[in-house]
Amino acid sequence: MSDQEGQVILPIIDSHIHLWPSNSLSEYGWRDGSDPDAPGEHYIQEFREATHSAPSLLGYVLVESDRRFDLESGAADGSGWELPLREVGMMRRAALGDYSDGSSPGGDQNREDGSEGRKDPECLGLVPWAPLPSGPAVMERYIDRVREVAGEEAWPKVKGFRYLVQDKPAGTMLEPGFIESLRLLGRRRFVFEVGVDHHRRGKRQLEEMVSMIEKAHDGVPEEDKVTLIINHLCKPDLTIYNITSDPSFHAWRTTIYTLGKCSNTYMKLSGAFSEMPVSLRTQTPLHIFQSTLGWLGIVLATFGPDRIMFGSDWPVCTLGGIAAAAVKAEEGQDEETGKKVVGAGNGSTADPDAWGRWRDVVEKMCWMGSMTDEERAMVFGGTAKKAYRL
Repeated sequence: MSDQEGQVILPIIDSHIHLWPSNSLSEYGWRDGSDPDAPGEHYIQEFREATHSAPSLLGYVLVESDRRFDLESGAADGSGWELPLREVGMMRRAALGDYSDGSSPGGDQNREDGSEGRKDPECLGLVPWAPLPSGPAVMERYIDRVREVAGEEAWPKVKGFRYLVQDKPAGTMLEPGFIESLRLLGRRRFVFEVGVDHHRRGKRQLEEMVSMIEKAHDGVPEEDKVTLIINHLCKPDLTIYNITSDPSFHAWRTTIYTLGKCSNTYMKLSGAFSEMPVSLRTQTPLHIFQSTLGWLGIVLATFGPDRIMFGSDWPVCTLGGIAAAAVKAEEGQDEETGKKVVGAGNGSTADPDAWGRWRDVVEKMCWMGSMTDEERAMVFGGTAKKAYRL
C-alpha cells in the first residue's frame, strides 16, 4: 500500500505512550489537581481518537508515568511501591485488552471517527517503574512483585523498567546500587529506559549518563550488558535559534556522538514538542522539521535507522509540556552555568493533532536521510521490535 506521494505505508509501532485513567489522576507527583489546566484522563479511547489517521498503527509500548513512590519504605516493607504497582495493574489490563479503567475496548467495530474495520492498536510491551537506586537485592523483590501483579498472561509483555533521573540529585545514576541494578536488568534481559533532561539540567547530567553506561557495561559479557533506550533525544533545548554558536547545542551534540559509540544503546525520536516554544509546536510538520533539522540530523547520522525509533510521547505531546516528561516546573536552572532556564510555555490548550504531526515530522526526517523502505521500516517499528524483543 502507498500514500498519495507514492511512499510505501509502513506498519507503525509507537514506542512511547502513557495512559492516565481517571481513577489515577491524584497519584502523579507532577500533577497539581488544583490547577484548572492540569491534564485529565487520557486513556485508550483518547489514544484511539488521536491516532485515527494512522490505519497502519500495529501497537504501542506503554511506559510508566512517574506515580508517587517512596524508596525507603519500599525497600523496608514494599509500602512505598503501592502506586507504581497499581499502575502495573492498569498496564496488565491494557496488555490483555481490558480497558475498564476508562473506556470499553473498541475491537473491530465501527467508530464515530469513521475508522470502520480498524482494529485497536495492541499493547505490545510494558515498561513499569522500578526502584533502581535501592540496589539489586531490593530490585529482585520488586520485580517479583511486578510479576505477581502483572499475572502470567501479561508478564511476558514486561520488557524493561524506567526510573526517571531527569529531576533527581546529581550523582544518582552513578551510585553503586544504581549501577548494580542496571547490571541485574542486563542479566535478566530487561531494558532500562533512560530519562535525562539536557534542557534544564545541563551537560553535567548527560556526562553522568555516559559514565553510567560505561560503568554498567564495564567487564560484563556482551550477552549480559543491559540495553539502554534513551527517551526524548535527551530533551535538548529546542528554543535555540542559532545552533552554530550556542554552547548548549554543542554540549548536547558532543554527548550524542559519544552515546553513538556505546553498545546496546538506542534513541527514541520522541518528546520534542515539550522542548519547543509554542510558536513552533503549532506550525506545520514541514516547518517543525526544518526548525529541528540540526538535532534530528545529528541523531540520524550518529545512531542510524537501526538504532532510532519513533515514539509519540502521547499524551504529553498534546499538552505542550504540562506533564511529568516536561519536568515539574517551566523554569529551572542550568546546573553548569547557574543560568535561568525558561521552559517552552505552559501550553494549556491540548493539541489533538500532535500525534499525526510528529509522525509526519519523522517521515520528513526519513525523506531527508534518503532512507530506503527497509530503513524507514526500522525507524517506525523494526528498531522498537529489536530493542524491546517484542
